Amino acid sequence: MNSIVEVKNLSKSYPGGFQALNNVDLTIQQGEILALLGPNGAGKTTLISTICGICLASSGQVLVNGHDTLNAYRETRKLIGLVPQDVSLEPFETVLNTVRFSRGLHGKPKNDAHLEKLLKQLSLWDKRNAKVVELSGGMKRRVLIAKALSHEPRLLFLDEPTAGVDVELRKDMWDIVAALQADGVTIVLTTHYIEEAEAIAERVGVISKGEILLVEDKKSLMKRLGRKTLTIDLQTPIETIPAALGAYDLMLSENGRSLAYTYDTRSDRTGITRLIHDFSTAGLHLKDLQTNQSSLEEIFVSLVQADNADAPTAAKDQ
Repeated sequence: MNSIVEVKNLSKSYPGGFQALNNVDLTIQQGEILALLGPNGAGKTTLISTICGICLASSGQVLVNGHDTLNAYRETRKLIGLVPQDVSLEPFETVLNTVRFSRGLHGKPKNDAHLEKLLKQLSLWDKRNAKVVELSGGMKRRVLIAKALSHEPRLLFLDEPTAGVDVELRKDMWDIVAALQADGVTIVLTTHYIEEAEAIAERVGVISKGEILLVEDKKSLMKRLGRKTLTIDLQTPIETIPAALGAYDLMLSENGRSLAYTYDTRSDRTGITRLIHDFSTAGLHLKDLQTNQSSLEEIFVSLVQADNADAPTAAKDQ
């Protein structure tokens, strides 16, 4: 698969010394959906803004489809669509004219048929002649999405696109994302709704304190770092875990009717067979067994917590 974005040794420092990005390397593949996850202040928006040419890097290079974003700004900007976090629209312009203007800014010829299709997809066609100031917050968010797609970009950035919006818009957004990917568009999203990233992304990047911790195929990441929990329901509730099972680090439920055993999916031996045998020795009788895989959210939280734990004390106090 060919790459559409190459980020090389990218750093960004702000006046006062704050380091938003620190020697970031990132390759985005043509046609993929990449989810960029990170806590507030991790550098997600700065990274996206720098790739889009909105923010000037302190050092490093960004190539979009082989073009340097500084030396070939017009060529790269035509390829990129951005749905920002903040709603910034001309309040007294109509929806249709807003989207038309955005398409023209990118040098695209007039194509009202495309804009009509786009506005209908986003349930905005009935509002095409309404002024932006008359719209609800959710409708304004839809206009932002329409603007980003008006010039038919090949690379779409979604910076928290569904934060604070209704369920209907969220569903419309992901339907459009699926259709765009089918047409070969590359999509990069940042989101706090990690379950959405888990549902639609093919690769996951985790960023913390301006550094990329990892970028990996979602399925292999969950297999490599995921842990499973075996929940064992008991026929008779217990008050304490028998001493004979002390080596398994079991968790007893509040009602005493189940025990949870967590194990590493990468291990050759999970210890489950020996655990079940020792259950009988301890005089416990099983009623049922269930297993649950770690979610992407749990993996993300564990990675960020580990990164924070590795940080120097002085840095964590800042």
